[in-house]
Amino acid sequence: MKKRIFSGAQPTGNLHIGNYLGALKNWVALQNEYESFFCIVNLHAVTVAQEPKVLRQKTLDLARIYLASGIDPQISTVYVQSDVSEHSELAWILNCVARIGELERMTQFKDKSRVRGENVSAGLLVYPTLMASDILLYKTDLVPVGHDQKQHLEITRDLATRFNRDYGETFKIPDAFISPTGAKILSLADAAKKMSKSDENLNGSIFLLDDADIIQKKIKRAVTDSGTNIKFDESRPAINNLLTIYQLLTGKTAEECEANFAGKGYGNLKSELAETVVEFLRPFQERVKQIDDGELEKILKTGAEKARSIARETLKTVYERMGIVGAR
Repeated sequence: MKKRIFSGAQPTGNLHIGNYLGALKNWVALQNEYESFFCIVNLHAVTVAQEPKVLRQKTLDLARIYLASGIDPQISTVYVQSDVSEHSELAWILNCVARIGELERMTQFKDKSRVRGENVSAGLLVYPTLMASDILLYKTDLVPVGHDQKQHLEITRDLATRFNRDYGETFKIPDAFISPTGAKILSLADAAKKMSKSDENLNGSIFLLDDADIIQKKIKRAVTDSGTNIKFDESRPAINNLLTIYQLLTGKTAEECEANFAGKGYGNLKSELAETVVEFLRPFQERVKQIDDGELEKILKTGAEKARSIARETLKTVYERMGIVGAR
């Protein structure tokens, strides 16, 4: 049997080229090798206040982006988190397995609670247990994650191990899958930061639905490093970042990229990169527009039904092991 992977994204903000190169592109490749579950994690999104109409639309938009990126609903399970209530049910069980201290030590919680103070929600504290529930429900083997989510995967492993120890072997212990390339695309406006969909400086990110004019302007304004040579060099992060995006979108080797820009200036790099990004996104954006509401609803409903059938069995086992008696 194929091993199983699970991953998801929040329907907040706008996905950018870094999200595609660091996550979606890998998901598309992995779906042919693994049994794949790709979730729109809308329950995670409400750890901060959301406008209901916007959240609903963003949820559907993100599902369209999944499909337009190449995720095939015929071989992958695509669904919305809130459509499978077992995610929330198992999260409560894991809240009771987790310890306050280990949740408070999560870097993401510490950073955000420091900014928000007393306004931080309890949901943000238990965000990792909901993420653990997402993963453990499906007896997941591998979780494609970014570097900023590795700590959350570690607590997932810890909670699964603790539950197995206390109640008997129930959960599979998942491993991280981190792509060796493209896992971290930097901001075009500040090469010291990761490209982010929540960045207040919109020039730092190329969003997947940006039009050609906006893309060209953003890349033209992109920061560069001192020097003139166009080569891969981590000590020159701005140029390294532009070359990385170019390489990942064209499929060329590092040597071919450097040879292509030998003797050329930064203006040539930016011009050719802008053209490459625009031409890459053009068919993607057309595919997004072609997915109608009826088709999307059917895909998400089918995905939720399949996900629920697996999640229900896992939760049934959890309840039995814990002595929680119900109608399941």
